[in-house]
Amino acid sequence: MDCDICGKKAKVHLTQLVGGQIKKIALCDDCAKEKGVTDPTGFALAEMLLGKQPGKAVAPVAPPVGGGVGRRCPQCGFTLDDLRRIRRFGCATCYTTFKEEVNQMLRGMHKGNKHCGKMPAGLMELHERTQRLEELRGKLDQAITSENYEEAAGLRDEIRQIELRAAASRTTETP
Repeated sequence: MDCDICGKKAKVHLTQLVGGQIKKIALCDDCAKEKGVTDPTGFALAEMLLGKQPGKAVAPVAPPVGGGVGRRCPQCGFTLDDLRRIRRFGCATCYTTFKEEVNQMLRGMHKGNKHCGKMPAGLMELHERTQRLEELRGKLDQAITSENYEEAAGLRDEIRQIELRAAASRTTETP
């Protein structure tokens, strides 16, 4: 792909959400440096496309008090409304900024937010063992709380056996 400015071979490819529309631009190393793409303070594709000087950034938008729907990603300025409308994140920071809302959306779409599909055969045994240990530890806590110490001792021994088998299988698998 060629640079959209000078026609040389492009090495930098940018995608940014501008006014609800996705804008893409390809730049060579020289044009990327000239436009400030390598500047650690950031780069606004919209400013470049609109012919504004890079580095003369628009004042940052303050997040509304109380968070909520109007909250913005501190990195890219993406809002929760943008996420719902476009169904894409603006940057990597959006994942942590909108974590709770995304989890709620996933629970609504997928009956939960844990993966329940296929997994590699090698991991299935580990997954089942982990679930079994969690279950046994929960029962152990209940037995201790209800002062049923004989049952608790049996559960403790079963947990130890599973952990010892797991440790033994790890040592035999290691070359």
